[in-house]
Amino acid sequence: MQLDEQRLRFREAMASLSAAVNIVTTEGEAGQCGITATAVCSVTDTPPSLMVCINASSAMNPVFRGNGRMCVNVLNHEQELMARHFAGMTGMAMAERFSQSCWQRGPLKQPVLKGALASLEGRISQVQTIGTHLVYLVEIENIILSDDGHGLIYFRRQFHPVMLAAETA
Repeated sequence: MQLDEQRLRFREAMASLSAAVNIVTTEGEAGQCGITATAVCSVTDTPPSLMVCINASSAMNPVFRGNGRMCVNVLNHEQELMARHFAGMTGMAMAERFSQSCWQRGPLKQPVLKGALASLEGRISQVQTIGTHLVYLVEIENIILSDDGHGLIYFRRQFHPVMLAAETA
């Protein structure tokens, strides 16, 4: 199998892997930015840590690295449009994305999305380059949880709501 064919088959296989939709944000001396990401997962609860993968070619990386902090906002099913904005699908400028009333500052001064299922603010403790991506290890220092809302996942290159079984019956 050719390398390009294998890469395309791998990407197709990963499109079949349902993933939570998140907006990863940062603000500080290096600036303010955010990006929609599905390559986010927990690493350990002691200390609470997440892994966030962002394409190495993203213009956001110098801002994330320069600020040394980020917030992972786990989106609810009603926040698909915001996911599209931060994925660059709508053409909305970065400053305009953050000028909407749905943003607030968390205790660590990171952009926290109101109504997100969870917002996890933390310090970037490690960054490694693996292939085409930078892998950020983030030690979580503040967690905001919401009991309201359903999940939002990305599956087969489309957004889908994930409803609680009791509420879909």
